Amino acid sequence: MGFTDLLSDAGLTVLNSFLATRSYIVGQAPSQADVAVFKALSSAPAEDKYPNAARWYKHIASYEDDFATLPGDATKAYTTYGPEVVTATLNPAKAEEKAGDDDDEDLFGSDSEDEDPEAAKAREERLAEYRKKKEGGKPKPAAKSIVTIDIKPWDDETDMAALESSVRAIEKDGLVWGASKLVPIGYGIRKLQVNIVIEDEKISVDELQEEIAEIEDYVQSSDVVAMQKL
Repeated sequence: MGFTDLLSDAGLTVLNSFLATRSYIVGQAPSQADVAVFKALSSAPAEDKYPNAARWYKHIASYEDDFATLPGDATKAYTTYGPEVVTATLNPAKAEEKAGDDDDEDLFGSDSEDEDPEAAKAREERLAEYRKKKEGGKPKPAAKSIVTIDIKPWDDETDMAALESSVRAIEKDGLVWGASKLVPIGYGIRKLQVNIVIEDEKISVDELQEEIAEIEDYVQSSDVVAMQKL
Protein backbone atom coordinates (compact mmCIF):
# COMPACT_ATOMS: atom_id res chain seq x y z
CA MET A 1 0.00 0.00 0.00
CA GLY A 2 2.74 2.47 0.95
CA PHE A 3 2.29 5.99 2.31
CA THR A 4 -0.74 7.65 0.76
CA ASP A 5 -1.11 10.93 2.65
CA LEU A 6 1.63 12.61 4.67
CA LEU A 7 -0.16 15.94 5.14
CA SER A 8 -2.90 14.75 7.51
CA ASP A 9 -2.87 13.52 11.11
CA ALA A 10 -3.76 10.03 9.90
CA GLY A 11 -0.86 9.97 7.43
CA LEU A 12 1.63 11.26 9.99
CA THR A 13 0.39 8.67 12.49
CA VAL A 14 1.11 5.93 9.94
CA LEU A 15 4.61 7.34 9.31
CA ASN A 16 5.30 7.64 13.06
CA SER A 17 4.17 4.04 13.65
CA PHE A 18 6.24 2.81 10.67
CA LEU A 19 9.41 4.46 12.08
CA ALA A 20 8.92 3.10 15.61
CA THR A 21 11.17 0.13 14.77
CA ARG A 22 13.20 1.62 11.91
CA SER A 23 15.92 4.25 11.53
CA TYR A 24 15.27 4.68 7.81
CA ILE A 25 12.44 4.13 5.31
CA VAL A 26 14.40 1.37 3.58
CA GLY A 27 17.48 -0.52 4.83
CA GLN A 28 20.08 0.54 7.37
CA ALA A 29 21.29 3.79 5.78
CA PRO A 30 19.74 6.94 4.25
CA SER A 31 18.63 6.57 0.64
CA GLN A 32 16.38 8.11 -2.01
CA ALA A 33 13.45 6.44 -0.23
CA ASP A 34 14.07 8.78 2.73
CA VAL A 35 14.45 11.74 0.37
CA ALA A 36 11.11 11.03 -1.34
CA VAL A 37 9.20 10.74 1.93
CA PHE A 38 11.06 13.74 3.45
CA LYS A 39 10.08 15.97 0.50
CA ALA A 40 6.43 14.83 0.71
CA LEU A 41 6.15 16.39 4.18
CA SER A 42 5.21 20.06 4.37
CA SER A 43 7.18 20.60 7.59
CA ALA A 44 8.86 18.78 10.46
CA PRO A 45 6.43 16.54 12.41
CA ALA A 46 5.62 17.69 15.95
CA GLU A 47 7.98 16.00 18.42
CA ASP A 48 5.35 15.68 21.16
CA LYS A 49 2.81 14.04 18.85
CA TYR A 50 4.99 12.13 16.37
CA PRO A 51 8.35 11.51 18.17
CA ASN A 52 9.59 8.76 15.82
CA ALA A 53 8.78 10.73 12.67
CA ALA A 54 10.28 13.91 14.17
CA ARG A 55 13.52 12.10 15.07
CA TRP A 56 13.79 10.64 11.56
CA TYR A 57 12.98 13.99 9.89
CA LYS A 58 15.67 15.82 11.87
CA HIS A 59 18.25 13.16 11.01
CA ILE A 60 17.45 13.13 7.27
CA ALA A 61 17.50 16.94 7.20
CA SER A 62 21.19 16.77 8.10
CA TYR A 63 21.81 15.14 4.69
CA GLU A 64 19.79 17.72 2.74
CA ASP A 65 22.84 19.17 0.98
CA ASP A 66 23.84 15.64 -0.10
CA PHE A 67 20.44 14.30 -1.20
CA ALA A 68 21.61 13.82 -4.79
CA THR A 69 24.46 11.57 -3.67
CA LEU A 70 22.33 9.15 -1.63
CA PRO A 71 21.78 5.69 -3.18
CA GLY A 72 18.50 4.59 -4.72
CA ASP A 73 16.10 5.57 -7.49
CA ALA A 74 15.36 9.29 -7.26
CA THR A 75 12.39 9.00 -9.66
CA LYS A 76 10.21 6.92 -7.33
CA ALA A 77 7.34 8.68 -5.55
CA TYR A 78 6.91 8.52 -1.77
CA THR A 79 3.82 6.33 -2.25
CA THR A 80 6.16 3.55 -3.37
CA TYR A 81 7.34 3.12 0.22
CA GLY A 82 5.66 2.39 3.53
CA PRO A 83 3.51 -0.28 5.18
CA GLU A 84 1.72 -2.89 3.10
CA VAL A 85 -1.34 -2.61 5.32
CA VAL A 86 -2.30 0.46 7.35
CA THR A 87 -3.37 -0.46 10.87
CA ALA A 88 -2.70 2.82 12.66
CA THR A 89 -5.56 5.00 13.93
CA LEU A 90 -5.62 8.66 14.89
CA ASN A 91 -5.67 7.63 18.55
CA PRO A 92 -4.35 4.05 18.85
CA ALA A 93 -4.24 4.13 22.66
CA LYS A 94 -7.89 5.12 22.85
CA ALA A 95 -8.89 2.46 20.33
CA GLU A 96 -6.97 -0.19 22.27
CA GLU A 97 -8.60 0.94 25.51
CA LYS A 98 -12.04 0.73 23.91
CA ALA A 99 -11.29 -2.74 22.53
CA GLY A 100 -10.11 -3.81 25.97
CA ASP A 101 -13.30 -2.48 27.55
CA ASP A 102 -15.40 -4.40 25.01
CA ASP A 103 -13.53 -7.61 25.79
CA ASP A 104 -14.14 -7.10 29.50
CA GLU A 105 -17.83 -6.56 28.95
CA ASP A 106 -18.14 -9.66 26.78
CA LEU A 107 -16.33 -11.77 29.34
CA PHE A 108 -18.09 -10.68 32.50
CA GLY A 109 -21.37 -9.22 31.30
CA SER A 110 -22.69 -5.69 31.71
CA ASP A 111 -24.48 -3.99 34.56
CA SER A 112 -28.19 -4.44 34.89
CA GLU A 113 -30.70 -2.43 36.91
CA ASP A 114 -32.00 -5.67 38.43
CA GLU A 115 -28.57 -7.17 39.18
CA ASP A 116 -28.11 -8.51 42.69
CA PRO A 117 -25.62 -6.35 44.73
CA GLU A 118 -23.59 -9.41 45.77
CA ALA A 119 -23.45 -10.65 42.19
CA ALA A 120 -22.38 -7.18 41.03
CA LYS A 121 -19.61 -7.08 43.65
CA ALA A 122 -18.35 -10.51 42.65
CA ARG A 123 -18.39 -9.53 38.98
CA GLU A 124 -16.41 -6.35 39.67
CA GLU A 125 -13.80 -8.32 41.62
CA ARG A 126 -13.40 -10.80 38.76
CA LEU A 127 -13.15 -7.92 36.29
CA ALA A 128 -10.46 -6.17 38.36
CA GLU A 129 -8.47 -9.40 38.65
CA TYR A 130 -8.76 -10.03 34.92
CA ARG A 131 -7.54 -6.52 34.06
CA LYS A 132 -4.61 -6.86 36.46
CA LYS A 133 -3.51 -10.13 34.86
CA LYS A 134 -3.95 -8.75 31.37
CA GLU A 135 -1.84 -5.65 32.07
CA GLY A 136 0.84 -7.68 33.84
CA GLY A 137 1.18 -10.03 30.87
CA LYS A 138 1.97 -7.32 28.35
CA PRO A 139 5.69 -7.32 27.48
CA LYS A 140 7.31 -3.91 27.76
CA PRO A 141 9.10 -2.74 24.61
CA ALA A 142 12.86 -2.37 25.01
CA ALA A 143 13.96 1.22 25.61
CA LYS A 144 16.22 2.37 22.76
CA SER A 145 18.33 5.42 21.95
CA ILE A 146 19.92 6.77 18.81
CA VAL A 147 23.45 8.03 19.47
CA THR A 148 25.82 10.05 17.27
CA ILE A 149 29.53 9.50 17.96
CA ASP A 150 32.53 11.42 16.61
CA ILE A 151 35.68 9.30 16.26
CA LYS A 152 38.93 11.19 15.71
CA PRO A 153 42.03 9.69 14.01
CA TRP A 154 45.64 10.39 14.94
CA ASP A 155 46.46 12.49 11.88
CA ASP A 156 45.74 13.09 8.20
CA GLU A 157 47.64 9.91 7.24
CA THR A 158 45.30 7.61 9.20
CA ASP A 159 43.50 5.10 6.96
CA MET A 160 39.90 6.18 7.58
CA ALA A 161 38.44 3.21 5.70
CA ALA A 162 40.35 0.84 7.97
CA LEU A 163 39.32 2.89 11.01
CA GLU A 164 35.63 2.63 10.14
CA SER A 165 35.92 -1.06 9.32
CA SER A 166 37.55 -1.73 12.70
CA VAL A 167 34.91 0.25 14.56
CA ARG A 168 32.01 -1.50 12.82
CA ALA A 169 33.62 -4.86 13.62
CA ILE A 170 32.52 -4.31 17.23
CA GLU A 171 29.44 -6.50 17.55
CA LYS A 172 27.12 -6.58 20.57
CA ASP A 173 23.60 -7.72 21.31
CA GLY A 174 21.48 -4.56 21.34
CA LEU A 175 23.84 -2.53 19.09
CA VAL A 176 23.05 -1.57 15.48
CA TRP A 177 25.49 0.49 13.42
CA GLY A 178 23.83 3.09 11.20
CA ALA A 179 24.88 5.73 8.68
CA SER A 180 28.25 7.44 8.85
CA LYS A 181 30.14 10.24 7.16
CA LEU A 182 33.60 11.83 7.23
CA VAL A 183 33.66 15.39 8.56
CA PRO A 184 36.67 17.73 7.97
CA ILE A 185 38.15 19.16 11.19
CA GLY A 186 41.18 21.01 9.78
CA TYR A 187 44.72 20.49 8.50
CA GLY A 188 43.50 17.78 6.13
CA ILE A 189 42.21 15.65 9.03
CA ARG A 190 38.70 14.18 8.91
CA LYS A 191 36.77 12.56 11.76
CA LEU A 192 34.30 9.71 11.41
CA GLN A 193 30.77 10.60 12.52
CA VAL A 194 28.59 7.52 12.93
CA ASN A 195 25.06 6.87 14.18
CA ILE A 196 24.12 3.86 16.29
CA VAL A 197 20.89 2.52 17.74
CA ILE A 198 21.24 0.86 21.14
CA GLU A 199 19.03 -0.97 23.61
CA ASP A 200 19.57 1.02 26.78
CA GLU A 201 19.54 -1.98 29.14
CA LYS A 202 22.09 -3.92 27.08
CA ILE A 203 24.57 -1.32 25.87
CA SER A 204 26.68 1.12 27.88
CA VAL A 205 27.90 3.99 25.70
CA ASP A 206 30.89 4.52 28.01
CA GLU A 207 31.95 0.88 27.63
CA LEU A 208 31.48 1.07 23.88
CA GLN A 209 33.75 4.14 23.76
CA GLU A 210 36.35 2.23 25.75
CA GLU A 211 36.29 -0.56 23.14
CA ILE A 212 36.62 1.99 20.35
CA ALA A 213 39.63 3.54 22.15
CA GLU A 214 41.31 0.13 22.13
CA ILE A 215 41.65 0.42 18.33
CA GLU A 216 44.90 2.27 19.02
CA ASP A 217 46.34 1.99 15.52
CA TYR A 218 43.67 4.33 14.14
CA VAL A 219 41.67 5.97 16.94
CA GLN A 220 42.85 8.93 19.00
CA SER A 221 39.57 9.61 20.83
CA SER A 222 35.77 9.55 20.56
CA ASP A 223 32.98 11.84 21.73
CA VAL A 224 29.21 11.48 22.02
CA VAL A 225 27.74 14.51 20.23
CA ALA A 226 24.04 13.60 20.35
CA MET A 227 21.75 11.12 22.09
CA GLN A 228 17.99 10.81 21.74
CA LYS A 229 15.48 8.33 23.09
CA LEU A 230 13.44 6.44 20.51
